Amino acid sequence: MNALVANTVVAVPVAAPPGQWIGAGGSMIMESDKQTGTIRKHYIGMVTMLDILAHIAGDDRVNGGGSGDGSSDLVQKMAVPVSNIIGHCLEGLSLWTLNPNTSILDCMEVLSKGIHRALVPLDSHMENLSGVELVESASSYRMLTQMDVLKFLKEHNSGTAAILSRSVEELGAINRNVYAITDRTRVIEAIKCMRAALLNAVPIVESGALEEEDHSQLVIGRGRKLIGTFSATDLRRCHVSEQRPWLSATALEFTESISPSPLYSASSEGVPPRELVTCRDDTTLAEVMDKAVNKHVHRVWVVDHQGSLAGLVSLTDMIRVLRAALLSA
Repeated sequence: MNALVANTVVAVPVAAPPGQWIGAGGSMIMESDKQTGTIRKHYIGMVTMLDILAHIAGDDRVNGGGSGDGSSDLVQKMAVPVSNIIGHCLEGLSLWTLNPNTSILDCMEVLSKGIHRALVPLDSHMENLSGVELVESASSYRMLTQMDVLKFLKEHNSGTAAILSRSVEELGAINRNVYAITDRTRVIEAIKCMRAALLNAVPIVESGALEEEDHSQLVIGRGRKLIGTFSATDLRRCHVSEQRPWLSATALEFTESISPSPLYSASSEGVPPRELVTCRDDTTLAEVMDKAVNKHVHRVWVVDHQGSLAGLVSLTDMIRVLRAALLSA
């Protein structure tokens, strides 16, 4: 987790000595010596911030019991080998490579289907140029993410200007089915909800008037007042040693306090403070892409004129509609 904090990233590939592990999804992605071809590493999976949070929230021992601050065995949980938590969330089992000569359009197809990132070998021996591979051996790799592709398309938009000027509603980029947590949901409960629903982030909405509302569970967010966002990346901003007291606080308290407080990681300098990033149905795709790229977020909440949640546009949605529009142009 400290490595993620130091490098302001949300996921890292995990490497092991060759011949000792089975790769995620049966993958055989190797790093080899460029001169001799000797295998040096076997990439066995990905570890994301959500994997770590799912591990923290894995059972009731870190649930505010005992000491009351949700910290009873956090230290022990953070001491386990990283191989123990690969696959806590399905994304951790998504380990793919893309040929360095793959076209941007073909990359977009892959990244529009739930794959958020892929390894790109610098000296690939594979001939497949139009899809992902599970078998690869190269001397070194780079990581290509959804955000990388959107930044590229934003900077090289001469062929996409007409598409980008259309609204996200017109392009069909809005996902109307949005689950949320309330302003009374605790951090530990939010993490468990995200793990169960395989969500990397959830909107925070105002509590309903009903007394019997269960604040430990996800609620339907559409039509409710949007007041914040809780993301797997939020805890990246907070030093591991300072996370324990926050587990029993509400997610809203955490997101409002983490940026201006001394707990804000010095290693996260350059990462903007948490900000509610929103758009409307009639916002252009260009504006939504600008918000996502400039604010370093992976989703933009769609709100109505009263500030109530109406949907979301994710990086996956942006890439999906861009590719569809390019193919039909």
